Amino acid sequence: MLSDMEGITGSILLLCLISFANANTSPVINTVVVTVCEDLVKGQHAFTIDASDAENDPLTYALTGPNAASFTVDPHTGEVLIERPLDREATQTIDLGVTVSDGPNTVSRTITIIVNDANDNKPQFMQPSYEEQVPENTTINASLFRVQATDADTGNAGVVKYSIVEVTPPEGASLFAIGDINGFVTLKGHLDFAELSTFYRLRIKASDSGGSCASSQIIFQSNYVFAFINVEDVPNLDPVFINVPYIGKVEENSPVSTSVFKVTAIDQDLGINDIMAYSIENSSSPGDLFTISNDGVITVHAAIDREIIGDTVTLTVKATESKPNIDGILASTTAEVQINIDDINDNPPKFYKCTGSEDDSCVLARDFTGEVSEHSLGSIPIDMTVRDLDRYVRTELTLGGPYKDVFSVEPSFTTTKSIVQLVVKQPQELDFEKIHEMVLQVIAEDQEKPEFRTTATVTIQIKDINDNSPKFPQNTYKLNVTENSPDGTEVATIIAEDPDTMDQGKINYTLLPDSILRYFDVVRDTGKVYVKSQALLDREVRALYSATLQATDTDGKPGTTVLEITIIDINDNKPVPARASYVEYVMEGQPFELKIEATDADDPDTDNSKIMFKIVPSEYSDNFTIDADTGVLKNKGEIDREAMNPELNGRIKLQIDITDKGTPPLSTVVNVTINVEDVNDNKPIFKESSYKFSVKEGEKGEFVGSVFAEDLDQSKDFNRISFSITDGNFGSFIIRTFQEGSGYRGNITVDPDIELDYESARNKFTLTVEASDLEQEKATVKVEVDVVDVNDERPVFLPTKPVTVKENTTITGAIGRFEAEDEDGDHSLIFELVSIKCNCNGSVIPCDYVILDPTGEVRLNPEETLDYELCKDVLVEARVVDENTQKGENSSVNTEVMVINIEDINDNAPEFIFRNSVYFVVSETANKGTSVAEVTATDRDSGVNRQIEFEVTSVHFENSNNHTSDEGVLFEAVTTQQKDNYIGMIQTTKALDVTLKGKYLVAIKAVDSGGLATSTLLEIFTVDKSYRVELRFVRSKAEVESDKANIVRALSVATKAAVQVVSIDPDTNTDESRTTGGCIMLSYFVFPNGTALASNEVEKMLSDPEHFPILGQLGLVYVGGSTTQSSEVDPGLYILLGMVGGLIIVLAVLTTSLVCTRRNYKRKLKAAKAMNSVSHAEANQKSGPVVPGTNKYTMEGANPVLNLIYDTALVLDLDEESSDVDKVSLNSLDYSDTISMSVKDPLTIMEEDEEDESAEYIEPLGAALAQRGQKNASNNVHVGFVNPAFSTADL
Repeated sequence: MLSDMEGITGSILLLCLISFANANTSPVINTVVVTVCEDLVKGQHAFTIDASDAENDPLTYALTGPNAASFTVDPHTGEVLIERPLDREATQTIDLGVTVSDGPNTVSRTITIIVNDANDNKPQFMQPSYEEQVPENTTINASLFRVQATDADTGNAGVVKYSIVEVTPPEGASLFAIGDINGFVTLKGHLDFAELSTFYRLRIKASDSGGSCASSQIIFQSNYVFAFINVEDVPNLDPVFINVPYIGKVEENSPVSTSVFKVTAIDQDLGINDIMAYSIENSSSPGDLFTISNDGVITVHAAIDREIIGDTVTLTVKATESKPNIDGILASTTAEVQINIDDINDNPPKFYKCTGSEDDSCVLARDFTGEVSEHSLGSIPIDMTVRDLDRYVRTELTLGGPYKDVFSVEPSFTTTKSIVQLVVKQPQELDFEKIHEMVLQVIAEDQEKPEFRTTATVTIQIKDINDNSPKFPQNTYKLNVTENSPDGTEVATIIAEDPDTMDQGKINYTLLPDSILRYFDVVRDTGKVYVKSQALLDREVRALYSATLQATDTDGKPGTTVLEITIIDINDNKPVPARASYVEYVMEGQPFELKIEATDADDPDTDNSKIMFKIVPSEYSDNFTIDADTGVLKNKGEIDREAMNPELNGRIKLQIDITDKGTPPLSTVVNVTINVEDVNDNKPIFKESSYKFSVKEGEKGEFVGSVFAEDLDQSKDFNRISFSITDGNFGSFIIRTFQEGSGYRGNITVDPDIELDYESARNKFTLTVEASDLEQEKATVKVEVDVVDVNDERPVFLPTKPVTVKENTTITGAIGRFEAEDEDGDHSLIFELVSIKCNCNGSVIPCDYVILDPTGEVRLNPEETLDYELCKDVLVEARVVDENTQKGENSSVNTEVMVINIEDINDNAPEFIFRNSVYFVVSETANKGTSVAEVTATDRDSGVNRQIEFEVTSVHFENSNNHTSDEGVLFEAVTTQQKDNYIGMIQTTKALDVTLKGKYLVAIKAVDSGGLATSTLLEIFTVDKSYRVELRFVRSKAEVESDKANIVRALSVATKAAVQVVSIDPDTNTDESRTTGGCIMLSYFVFPNGTALASNEVEKMLSDPEHFPILGQLGLVYVGGSTTQSSEVDPGLYILLGMVGGLIIVLAVLTTSLVCTRRNYKRKLKAAKAMNSVSHAEANQKSGPVVPGTNKYTMEGANPVLNLIYDTALVLDLDEESSDVDKVSLNSLDYSDTISMSVKDPLTIMEEDEEDESAEYIEPLGAALAQRGQKNASNNVHVGFVNPAFSTADL
């Protein structure tokens, strides 16, 4: 027993020791995930293992697993160092096993090391190099190829960008570009296989965007690749001839096909080197002299004559490629080939006449002429050219004929072409008097070929020379001429003779010495001697003249003769007055006398020296006389200076003619000036007997007018005038004096300090103006001055009468006119439009119905049409402006408005007003004269034009089989007016057949007073008496009739049908009705399509909770069918019907009792449950409408058990098929006092749909929970479900 106890004790101790040992908790490794940069090198810190121990025991760290070789760890600190390089691209995450020990306990964990990327990879191109063939015509910006490189790094370090760092040859650096992102190499310049390089090497660089991890310095990596671009030649260059220029030669007359020259063209597109085809496109010589072969050899094609085609022929040779170029055409080029023609001696020398130095100006000739003066030496031009068309020939020239020794020919030898002349060798043989011409031959001979010989004839004309002097027939000529002969008077014509032919008619005559030329001269080519100066031929001065007449031929050889000219005397001396002129003075009114004296140089014993005196007629010559023999001058009457021309200033000028008696008589005129001195013997005289002027009002200093006066005294001392206003001035005017012409002008002006006023009393002045000279000789004149009204008043409108214009009128003339007046006399009024507004539909809006002319006339706008139905009147507002206003405002103060009333015309047909009414006839309205329908129409016109009459134009009946029959005039229309509308009451003209089923189609026409009409078709349905509905009211007949409109409206709203009340009678069927005074309304309910409602349908619609409360308030208590009494009563039928009815009633009562009992039980059950829920949640609920049977309820339809808000219709499973009776029935408990009715009232029991007994009945508790008077809309769709809140377990 003791040993057992000891064993138990040892076991307990051992367990205690084990418990103490186990009480040291294990370390916890907190590190789960770490990140390490891949670019860390060996020995660098990677991370530190985060571990903890509750007892703070020293921890020992170690690494385990396959990846432990990549790291080392400090066993004491847990710092992990890099042992091997990391590579993220090889392994992105590393799972590293870690153990941590605190001595007793060791824990292990796997740490996930995420290797962060460092930029340690260069971009790698996908190809080691790129090579592309690029056509040289590749368009600029075309993509040539794409280089792609990838970078295993991530982030920016993996984003590769491209660039071209080198292009070989360097000249192509600008030709290429690369997309830095996409690597597309594009062309940026034009390639040219021929002109530029055919090969390009691009060194392309791919660089990443840089990155780092462990290092703070961003590292960039890059790589390079070469791209080789070979430019492909395309046929885009024209061919070119080589070794140009081309010069060849051929001998004339060479045989056909003789090879002349070879041309060569090559294709500049060296990579294509197309074959060439050659052709001759043009030649400088006519004809196809040469041809060219396909290999470019030019050969002779026709005979060659150098003398015809010239020394050279220039060919245009064309080389054409055999294949089309890039433009689809055959490229070509041209070159010129010069072919020199070598000459052979195959032509004789010939003579030519040339007009110029060019060969084409020479014509072949055989006859030549020349002329030479007799006895002269030198060469003779004969217009001869000798030419041998061959080159490098020698031609000899010789003379032939009888006169060959008189001349020599030059040159005697020539090559090719020379001008030929004759040279005189024997001038003595050239004698014009012996021979006039000589003929000889010039011979040209080819020395190489003597058979080539040509002869030309030369005719030399010998010209005469001047070798004789002119000679007069007499040595001396005696001539006579009268003195004072007119210039040009012929004295004599003397002609000399000269035998030389060139002098015939060409002898010139002169008078010698030069001193004689003052008196006489000779016509140079006729020998006529004439008087040169009449004035110098005075016999008294010189009576005889001697001169030498010289004749000169064309060569200047002279011949002379002597002329003796005698002057014959004539009467050529005038009388000479003793004084050159006479100036005398005389006072006006005094006598005048003067003696004129003169002498004559002619012989006193002849008539030439006898003198006579007379006065030359002039302005005042008649006032004087002179003695013809003695020359005494006297006045004939009194001399009056004022009668003289004032411009003469008192000076009279006379001319006295002194004449001798010679033949012809000679005279002299002497001037006599008589100065008449003035005396003051005249008063001033006004030019007008009176003056009348006008002046504008309101203008200070305004010029009024001028008066003119003159004093006939002609001296300033006596005729100077001054003006003054002596009367009638009233200080309003001043006058200033000015000299004007021979008189004086007095300018009348308004006083600068005075302003005249036309509207004042003084608008007319009569002035007395006085004119006086210096010696106070005076004269007066009356001057009337009218003050003129100035246009300074504003125009004023005259009243404008309204204008009436019929609508739709097209009047082109004026329909109205604005009128205005202006107090100013000189006015020009124009009218300007301010606005045009129309009164349209009660609003005033802008419109354009009319146009206002500047004259004030208002016309209709032809682009608009007046429409009374749119606008009733037009308001035209205008202003009037005076164009002649001189001062102030020129427009009227106020504007004027013209009212244009638009008169209605009958231009609108009546318009029916649509009514959503249903018309029908029943037996009660089928009698004659009963109104069965009505139509309403209106007319947009006004007045009598809008009066409407209705008439029935046709009546047809359409039965239920859609068969139509004409019913004649079964209805008539009776027209009445209600305000602006006209109503047509449709009445029967005879009793209708109530057995017909269908509708009447009644055509009704509305006609206005102008005959415009509109028709409509009215449908009147027939309704059987069986559709009559009996409505029972608790109100009296009088009350129902007074409220009939509201009742009919409520019935129509409830049934959506037209309601026709046929009678309202007191209800005498029951004692209660008789007691309360109820009544019965018999009505029909018909839809718009003619369908009538039966009483049961009406009853169902009126029982709708939405409408029945309203109808109940109007007194409706019962809806039933109509009762008709048969004229024949069958008692057996009534017994049978009574039995059947009793049985039905019994069944109905039993069924109703069972249903009501079942529903009442369930309602009480639900109410009890609701009460229970309310008692639990009462503290948290607000008061609200009562729960039927419990007087408890929560707000807003809350579930009294769960306190959840539900749609009551949903909770209580009241869907669209639940009858309204179900929802209303609950109200019977609380609202039974709302409507007082008999228990026997049929309305207290509503018709319900029977439910399946097997289905669980759910009472419409939501209706009880809803607010009083509210209901769920019948058109709401609800989904019913069973509320789990209501279960027996809760009870």
